[in-house]
Amino acid sequence: MPQTPSSTAMFTPGGFSPHVHPPKENIPEGLIFQDGNLTSASLDALIQHLVPTAEYYPEKAYIFTFLLSSRLFIEPQDLLSKVCHMCVEQQNLDDPVLDKVKVRKFGPKILQLLTEWTETFPSDFRDEQMVGHLKEMIHRIAPCDEAYWKKMNLLLQNLNQKLATLNQGEETIVKVNASVSDKLVAFKTKPPPIQRDILSICSDPYTLAQQLTHVELEHLSHIGPEEFVQAFVHKDPLDSTKPCFSDQKKTMNLEAYVKWFNRLCYVVATEICMPAKKKQRAQVIEFFIDVARECFNIGNFNSLMAIISGMNMSPVSRLKKTWAKVKTAKFFILEHQMDPTGNFYNYRTALRGAAHRSLTAHSNREKIVIPFFSLLIKDIYFLNEGCANRLPNGHVNFEKFIELAKQVGEFMTWKQVECPFEQDHNIIHYLQTAPVFTEDGLYLASYESESPENQTEKDRWKTLRSTILGKT
Repeated sequence: MPQTPSSTAMFTPGGFSPHVHPPKENIPEGLIFQDGNLTSASLDALIQHLVPTAEYYPEKAYIFTFLLSSRLFIEPQDLLSKVCHMCVEQQNLDDPVLDKVKVRKFGPKILQLLTEWTETFPSDFRDEQMVGHLKEMIHRIAPCDEAYWKKMNLLLQNLNQKLATLNQGEETIVKVNASVSDKLVAFKTKPPPIQRDILSICSDPYTLAQQLTHVELEHLSHIGPEEFVQAFVHKDPLDSTKPCFSDQKKTMNLEAYVKWFNRLCYVVATEICMPAKKKQRAQVIEFFIDVARECFNIGNFNSLMAIISGMNMSPVSRLKKTWAKVKTAKFFILEHQMDPTGNFYNYRTALRGAAHRSLTAHSNREKIVIPFFSLLIKDIYFLNEGCANRLPNGHVNFEKFIELAKQVGEFMTWKQVECPFEQDHNIIHYLQTAPVFTEDGLYLASYESESPENQTEKDRWKTLRSTILGKT
């Protein structure tokens, strides 16, 4: 993500300070502070606070927080239009003869703001209007300094590169989804025999954990911070305007990542339920326990939770004879780490440990922190539901968005880590596209492996044999 040193500081927890107050002479009317912290403001005052001048530049924490949350109140293209209009008025950029000395003081600041916006929220600039406003702003100041043209070209070059990467990522998601759905259709008609299994593709738990980490980090790299806000957009009862993004929530990458978690659960369950022999099923369970432990050691908590969830699915957990052959001590330790008790207290403790290790790390290997994503989404959801976006006086509840920005900002730091492990395309292709049982298919395979124990299970087995296999 961000290439400039300054924008990286926006996301590091150490660099994120809620104290977003400028010198007193630069405070616009309508900003409310409490104990030095900006707590609420009118939307206009917040926009004014974003606009740089020759003497003032907003704090990076403020820029990130406001650009993240502003889309709940104003569309990005309208916001950029307002920012540019204010700049033109304040700096007299409409004058036939520009004050070059004045503009040279202001120029680097507006260029920095536009650079941070394009680097952190590149998706906003898929809109042609956004790029138009950006170019127009730079064209106004460029006559005062030749260097501004070069900076504009570099900015646009980096932006195009980011947008190309985003498009490529989304095209890959579409291709993978198409490939998976085709195989699922074929698989429903003929469940049991699959020639390949995970152990024939990869028999080393550490290697599989590394490849899972590749898939996770690839997914994370495409999720923009704005998706966390756009996922929960709804009509604000205190807001008379139509909410932005109500027609189309731009959350494709976030949704694809949740789908990947669900798929991995089903991959694990399918691989366990597939073998006909008890000994082989036990071997697969022990293999996945080792993979889960390696994921924990790496800091890949999302794959860890998906594997545990897959092993705890009813069609797998009911295989008592199989589990009797498994050395379960390691599994119970992992389950304890991811125990939901106390709002996932054990997991949150482990996550904090991994986050601390990441902050002091010297290598990418130690920097890896892949959170249990569904819980992160849930935390953000409850933060969103628990606090209003606007206060009764119509002010934006900025205190809420500072907390939101802290959570999203930390995630932004983690998602920028480059995977240090060598990629194995065969393993990754298998993980992403191998056929998996549907829920009914899992139950059928489970009953075929270990007979039903009660009348309810017997009835279900009979129904599934009839509907899936066409047998009575």
